[in-house]
Amino acid sequence: MPVSRRALVAAAVCLVLPLSACGSGGDDGGSTDASGKVEGDITFQTWNLRANFKPYFEGLIADFEKKYPGTKVKWVDQPAEGYADKISADAAGGTLPDVVNVSPDLVAPLAKAGLALDLDKAAGQYKKEYLEGAWASHQIPGMTGTYAFPWYLNTGPLFYNKSLFKKAGLDPDQPPKTYDELFADALQIAKNSDGEVSTLANVPTIEDFGRYGVELMNPAGTAFAFNDAKGVELLTKYKELYDAKALDPQALTATPESSGKKFLTEAVAMNPGSALDLGNFKKQAPNLYKNIGITDQITSTGHVNMYVMGVMVNAQTKKKPAAVAFAHYVTDAAHQMSFAKQVAIFPSTAGSLDDPYFTTEDGTDETRVRVAAAKSLKNAVNYTPVLFSEQMKTALRNEVAKALQGKESPKEALDNAVKACDTLLQRQG
Repeated sequence: MPVSRRALVAAAVCLVLPLSACGSGGDDGGSTDASGKVEGDITFQTWNLRANFKPYFEGLIADFEKKYPGTKVKWVDQPAEGYADKISADAAGGTLPDVVNVSPDLVAPLAKAGLALDLDKAAGQYKKEYLEGAWASHQIPGMTGTYAFPWYLNTGPLFYNKSLFKKAGLDPDQPPKTYDELFADALQIAKNSDGEVSTLANVPTIEDFGRYGVELMNPAGTAFAFNDAKGVELLTKYKELYDAKALDPQALTATPESSGKKFLTEAVAMNPGSALDLGNFKKQAPNLYKNIGITDQITSTGHVNMYVMGVMVNAQTKKKPAAVAFAHYVTDAAHQMSFAKQVAIFPSTAGSLDDPYFTTEDGTDETRVRVAAAKSLKNAVNYTPVLFSEQMKTALRNEVAKALQGKESPKEALDNAVKACDTLLQRQG
């Protein structure tokens, strides 16, 4: 399964620093008993984190080894490029590390293959320490169990250009709050700018269908369902926007980076982002920064989208007590909080988002975004299905493009996308 994607970047909730990680585990015959003395040598694998966070992780490991005399943690950090191949080779060769950072879509095939420890059984006593939605994010449809400790979360607001809203005759202090308002405002901005200014720069992704209230999969997790009436309704709306140039004409080939540039140059009126973007606006586009509006993600469900990373324990580890203890240590409330203060991510531990760091305004836009994001994360969900692979994302994107170009009806396009994704899903199983 390809791991070229970075979950946080893919949705333009971009972190400046590469905070991606993934990995896998093994099967030792089904035992999930992690009781016993915490001792022995274990290996902890991250993905492209050493360059920016070496002191943090070295300190974390030293503290763990001090707390548990007789333990030794070897930290390996793999480069981003070729990491999927590295995992595949390790999985095939039985050389996977004891503790590995994963994302939900990466843990799914490993859990299906019996390569990830079920933490509901091995470490269920820790479940209450985490946000309910975060703990559930590493559960696999059609399987029982939870296959990684939740680690850091991210989400972000919608930024909008008040000046472009005002020029189009819209109230710059009343951004859209619903999809109907968003679509109406987008059509007005396009009309009043003679198609020069688009409101959105990205085609709808699986998470957009989720936020719109579309049922993405059947309850058993055995087939996709986003070609229902609500899914067709959303794609039909996007087709209307595309025809009116309210959706950027280059959206079919857009990346989060190119969409961000369009927003910077004031060719696009709205763009998703994170607190880190504000510093970028201030430096690179002072005129935009002066006119920046900040509003919540638009949803039909009342739940914003959440990106989550986790820490998985190799089910084959010979040092299960130490591996589980270390995975929990990395992701406990104190260590998540210290990590969150180094980079703009959010802890997945219960109560952490009530810390003054995430609740107290100080008058700056950066803090305002952080406080708003932290509040929305308390009941956020990860809309991207755990079983939705990179190939499936490509299949959906290709069919959405055909619908927007008028080569297929929205219904035909989504039917074809579901068919392609179901075929890929069967191959996964």
